[in-house]
Amino acid sequence: MSERKPKVVGFCCEKHGIDSAILAARSGRQYDASVRMIKVPCTGRVDGIHILQALEDGADSVFVLGCLEKNCHYDTGSIEGRKRVEYVKSTLADLGIEKERVEMFNASSTMAWKFPEIVSKMVDVARRLGPIGKAGGDR
Repeated sequence: MSERKPKVVGFCCEKHGIDSAILAARSGRQYDASVRMIKVPCTGRVDGIHILQALEDGADSVFVLGCLEKNCHYDTGSIEGRKRVEYVKSTLADLGIEKERVEMFNASSTMAWKFPEIVSKMVDVARRLGPIGKAGGDR
């Protein structure tokens, strides 16, 4: 039987987040292509419910990738995104779900090395933790 492929979702800002992924691909840097990327106008627009919905829909881990905080296209979007991610992490912990499943990252569009690093980290988290509710057979 083959090993189950982890399900990872990434909410990426359309300015720097997606651009770092594109630059990584164009420069030949490899990363797990099964990661589902969702392009958002700004990480400040990612609501906690979007992250929780991704987990409920089967994601093993979720990341949010925005601009560098001092270089956000929308000024404070990355800061707002980080606050929401931290809120979701505390909510998960309260529910007995590993908060490591959700993480916020920042990158600039020129950081081709960063995107594969992020994907690798979140795939590793997903593999290590497995599906949510695995012990109870929820998935």
